[in-house]
Amino acid sequence: MSPLIEVAAIAALPTDNVVIVDARSGPDSYERYLQGHLPGAVFIDLDKDLAKLPQDAAYGGRHPLPDIQAFAALLGRLCIGKETHVIVYDDKAAANPAARFWWMLHAVGHKNVQVLNGGLQAAIAAGLALSTEAALAKELEPYPVPEAFTGTVDLEEAGKAAQDESRVVIDVRETARYLGQTEPIDLIAGHIPGAVNIPFVNNMGPDNRYLPADELQSAYTAALGAVNPENVIVHCGSGVTACHTLLALEHAGIKGAKLYVGSWSEWSRRDLPIATNER
Repeated sequence: MSPLIEVAAIAALPTDNVVIVDARSGPDSYERYLQGHLPGAVFIDLDKDLAKLPQDAAYGGRHPLPDIQAFAALLGRLCIGKETHVIVYDDKAAANPAARFWWMLHAVGHKNVQVLNGGLQAAIAAGLALSTEAALAKELEPYPVPEAFTGTVDLEEAGKAAQDESRVVIDVRETARYLGQTEPIDLIAGHIPGAVNIPFVNNMGPDNRYLPADELQSAYTAALGAVNPENVIVHCGSGVTACHTLLALEHAGIKGAKLYVGSWSEWSRRDLPIATNER
């Protein structure tokens, strides 16, 4: 199954065993959901549902993963079972909550999930009718999850990988942040020494939709060289936007890359080496 679904395919979805999820972020996320969402779409919030409140961003970053059992309960409340076809979108071209939710589902073994290419804006542009009524799902038992989210690395492994020629650490933040020229969110500017910068915006065309799979495959194959995809680690500021690139890699057929969840928000708070040059 492709990790992406186009707007035109939404109308053709079956009515049974499909759950559409509207994922948003920000203090007014639920209000924006009520102002217009795809009919039947259930709401989730990045900070409340896809992360836990960090006690200390130096240990886990600004968006640490929630307890896996809490995530299992969330999936049950959303009526998502092992065979459910999940469609998720957000209002940020899948750069934030939708890609994170897609990755988290994969990380607990659920593969039958797709992200709406272009997000809510693409649906509006295509003339899809929106609803202003909150959708309620028929709850299921908690989803059967493994003991932990798979496909992650910690701070120590990310640092070692960035210095290993057989591995690649991709920093998906804007180049100015990577180079230490500005840092609007975290405390210190710069990047993990040895990490390469491939901004997540490179995954998208001018219409804020993902580039075709063959274009992404060419670009990432050139960037990764002979490095095995399983030796690729992706990070961003707090482990959310990095999921956009993980989805792009999957779309391109490059599978197996891992997420450094703590990302720059963790690394920059631990008195570790910081680079401000190209690598």
